[in-house]
Amino acid sequence: QVQLVESGGGLVQAGDSLGLSCAASGRTFSWYAMGWFRQAPGKEREFVAAIGWGGSLTDYADSVKGRFTISRDNAKNTVYLQMNSLKPEDTAVYYCAVRLAAHTRREINEYDYWGQGTQVTVSS
Repeated sequence: QVQLVESGGGLVQAGDSLGLSCAASGRTFSWYAMGWFRQAPGKEREFVAAIGWGGSLTDYADSVKGRFTISRDNAKNTVYLQMNSLKPEDTAVYYCAVRLAAHTRREINEYDYWGQGTQVTVSS
């Protein structure tokens, strides 16, 4: 059974950094794209970042480009999201997801498995 477990969320101040992790189990995800999405209260879930199977191809939403970095460790079946220069508008529940294909996409319905999410709160 496939399972994705996010960790690393918390409460930080504006300008701080925070790192999220997503550990996958149940199958090997080395050949698949992985992504991070977020959902703020009252808003739809939105794309944040994605990484291709090899780790060299990445994609970021404009709102986080230059501040967030996605990476992966295929040996550990884990994907990471390093978030720097956090802003109050980054406050959301962050979800990791796996797409059963090699290349990244931004559309939510392109992803096949989802974690339960981890809360990130940025105070001003």
